[in-house]
Amino acid sequence: MANLLETRGLTAFYGDFQAIFGVDLELQAGETIAVIGANGAGKSTLMRSIAGVISNAPAMIHHRGQPIGALDAADVVCRGIALVPEGRKLFPSLSVEENLQIGSYGKRAPGYWSLETIYALFPILKERRRNPATALSGGQQQMVAIGRALMSNPEVLLCDELSLGLAPVVIKDIYGAFSKIRASGAAIVIVEQDIAQALKVADRVYCMMEGRITLTGCPAELDRAAIHAAYFGAGTHELA
Repeated sequence: MANLLETRGLTAFYGDFQAIFGVDLELQAGETIAVIGANGAGKSTLMRSIAGVISNAPAMIHHRGQPIGALDAADVVCRGIALVPEGRKLFPSLSVEENLQIGSYGKRAPGYWSLETIYALFPILKERRRNPATALSGGQQQMVAIGRALMSNPEVLLCDELSLGLAPVVIKDIYGAFSKIRASGAAIVIVEQDIAQALKVADRVYCMMEGRITLTGCPAELDRAAIHAAYFGAGTHELA
């Protein structure tokens, strides 16, 4: 099956500092993959590269077989790839609804997601739609960030550290929405430090350490020892 999205020997830099080294990643239509790893492993840099926030060589990232590594973020969104950034990055001067509406700016075509369907996914946002987005709780702000990305009707949703700083009950509610997001047709890439959470929702898992992929495989095939070694650095493992 042809990949919907893939990286090929992806490298990324911040000035002279190299953050990721030769990363190969594949995502098929309708699939959910998780990228796990400790702080500083390169996970967010990988997401920012795919989303066009960091510019790369064109052939390092492909979407539907087309090289997109050098596209800027606006063009990547128009191709159907949307990022839920780490830290949410909401506009503090705008209401919940205004933040959501900004997400439709790069909408590539009519699709399932609209204000109505976002409010059905996260009903609390309809109740708070006139409130300043940054006045909401952390979990509710994360819902706004997810809703904003969905408003572009993406076929690839990139989610960077959704659970960071949130209470377990809130994390459960947010991840509970993923079945509906998948049902809408979106493939999902989740960056997570919470290994157990990542294994619950992913079809396949990539582990990163120091900017490199150290483990790949399906959750059912990955034992705790292999994950621990890949996460903390006792060798490189690959499970088909």
